[in-house]
Amino acid sequence: MNLESPKVTVAKSAEYLYTALSDVKNFEKLMPENIAKFEVLGDDIFNFGLKGMPEIKLRLKEGVPHSKVNLAAASDKLPFTLVASIDAISDASSEVKLDFAGDFNPMMAMMIKGPITKFIETLAENMHKL
Repeated sequence: MNLESPKVTVAKSAEYLYTALSDVKNFEKLMPENIAKFEVLGDDIFNFGLKGMPEIKLRLKEGVPHSKVNLAAASDKLPFTLVASIDAISDASSEVKLDFAGDFNPMMAMMIKGPITKFIETLAENMHKL
């Protein structure tokens, strides 16, 4: 299952966004309002829970400086990746798009497609909060 957020324009440099997204503590600022839990577990891993959804652990994986930040589920129960693609427009402006890729059975995919789509759209819309 592959989902993507709309591209959002953020009044920040690509370098700034890459650095901000590489710090897992900053993901709390991007979370939707219905967040039930957010906990930093280490320099490269955090746990979050949304109301009505199971808690998810995300681990920061290798990124490409100033253009991509890769996150992956730290659990095999829900294997997926979340990639933030950053494109510099100018020194003070960038475009960001989030891509979600997961390997789920058809039943699970049907159940989570709506909530996950809304979730990554919210993360993208909140990029200006970084």
